[in-house]
Amino acid sequence: MEKFTTLEGVAAPMRIINIDTDRIIPKQYLKTIKRTGLGQGLFSEMRYNDDGSENPDFVLNQPAYRNAKILVVGDNFGCGSSREHAPWALADFGIRCVISTSFADIFFNNCAKNGILAIVVPPEDLEKLFEDAERGANATLTIDLAAQTIKGPDGGTLHFDIDEGRKHNLLNGLDEIGLTLDQKAPAIEAYEAKLAQREWA
Repeated sequence: MEKFTTLEGVAAPMRIINIDTDRIIPKQYLKTIKRTGLGQGLFSEMRYNDDGSENPDFVLNQPAYRNAKILVVGDNFGCGSSREHAPWALADFGIRCVISTSFADIFFNNCAKNGILAIVVPPEDLEKLFEDAERGANATLTIDLAAQTIKGPDGGTLHFDIDEGRKHNLLNGLDEIGLTLDQKAPAIEAYEAKLAQREWA
């Protein structure tokens, strides 16, 4: 998993509450177990018209936000079904950080397991970030995970809280398998060596 240390990028604003995982990546894209290629389907019901053309009103289709790395979103983002394809689609599109006042628990955990930093901030801070993000091409935020700060385009800085275990895993690029190998490699190797010496009937 790619390490998350410092991220600087354009933030796209989505002032919508209760965006569920079916809106993030609709069910027709769930036929694959590959983590690549899903970015094309991200928010597809909002990004595309019925004829397949782009909806020019959708934020990620606007020139200033086409290469956004950060989403600033409304309350309860990622609710609905537990599909892990949702963070896969975000990551494949290039989104590395999502900021809201709250997330659905399963989605929140799936983000961390896939290298996406989901940040919870109070409503007044979210409003400031929306205002920054709505500045278009000048909507660049800098996320420093080690310092737990978000710096706005004018230099203003907000602090965010994060669980220490989640922070450690993101900083070091460790998913659950990577964490097991990182912490338990000597014990695993000792066990495998012991098995190799065992006399089998």
